[in-house]
Amino acid sequence: MAPWLPLLSLLGLLLGADPAPPRQAADAQAREAAYPELLGPARFALEMYNRGRAAGTWATLGAVRGRVRRAGQGSLYSLKATLEEPPCNDPTVCQLPVSKKTLLCSFEVLDELGKHMLLRRDCGPVDTKVTEAEWRMSVFSNNMMRAQKIQALDRGTAQYGITKFSDLTEEEFRTIYLNPLLRENRGKKMRLAKSIGDSAPPEWDWRNKGAVTQVKDQGMCGSCWAFSVTGNVEGQWFLKRGSLLSLSEQELLDCDKVDKACLGGLPSNAYSAIKTLGGLETEDDYSYRGHVQTCSFSAKKARVYINDSVELSQNEQKLVAWLAQKGPISVAINAFGMQFYRHGISHPLRPLCSPWLIDHAVLLVGYGNRSGIPFWAIKNSWGTDWGEEGYYYLHRGSGACGVNTMASSAVVD
Repeated sequence: MAPWLPLLSLLGLLLGADPAPPRQAADAQAREAAYPELLGPARFALEMYNRGRAAGTWATLGAVRGRVRRAGQGSLYSLKATLEEPPCNDPTVCQLPVSKKTLLCSFEVLDELGKHMLLRRDCGPVDTKVTEAEWRMSVFSNNMMRAQKIQALDRGTAQYGITKFSDLTEEEFRTIYLNPLLRENRGKKMRLAKSIGDSAPPEWDWRNKGAVTQVKDQGMCGSCWAFSVTGNVEGQWFLKRGSLLSLSEQELLDCDKVDKACLGGLPSNAYSAIKTLGGLETEDDYSYRGHVQTCSFSAKKARVYINDSVELSQNEQKLVAWLAQKGPISVAINAFGMQFYRHGISHPLRPLCSPWLIDHAVLLVGYGNRSGIPFWAIKNSWGTDWGEEGYYYLHRGSGACGVNTMASSAVVD
């Protein structure tokens, strides 16, 4: 047996289904199933529901409740689930979360020897606010159990608990706020930056140097990639021109025709779009709306431009040196646990926060140590009412959550 299998089994118990009770005659009776145990059958039911639908019109999974009983050599799951469904067939409109409607569905899923079969599906609109409130309370309760398990496994000083995202299911949170396109990394290739060595001061923070704008809020839109890139360009322009301008993310949502706006994007494509367009307007001139509009970029209003973009080393000490010498860095990370992050230095176990499953773009603005623990200071784009006034602190030096796997910067001459 591979040496890491016992660890993964333990993690599965801690973050997945609760251990099964001792087998008794009562097993033939239906029992309440723990939320993690229901996710597999629920996601299968969702896949069957979405089969034949165009991408961009798929329903997403909301809250889930259910019971399970033995059925022959398998298990029969009776599920109650909410689905969020776009009420249209145009993906450019359906990507707006505000346009979705909620359905209440009953599913029966047979799990026999690892194979799923959908036996029943019955869906209809949620008619009352009371029903939705009950579901949200169920989601909140399940999420607090998840947060406790994440807390127990964290090796840093981070505290996890109630946040403004605590009543969202994992599927909802990922669909609305994260960016799965990052892990595919199919963007425009960038040249590698020239090495500048690895010498750097013990701590550095560009917030104290005037190179970082206020924390912004991407809203219910997976546009983190745009905020990461504008944050980097803001810093680069400040260092070269001495002027700190808050730049327009909306311009990238509307005018970058390679990326997918609220459905995700890649920093490398965004840099290319900025060059092609001829620059970026300011936030004041091209304000953020959080959904796609017709491109209204005006070259006459562009206040900054970039000459190129570069891919940075995956060596964290070299990233430290680059940040201290060259400015804030656009990076992508695995957002494991961030739904419930409150404060402190996050340091999840590597199997839980795989560097190969990055799904959120952010901005490195500094580094240092707290009580002997090295950290990255990360500017997020979920508003100041999340984390430490909008910032996230992640363990530095271990490649935690893939922080070193997709680092890049614009170049301003």
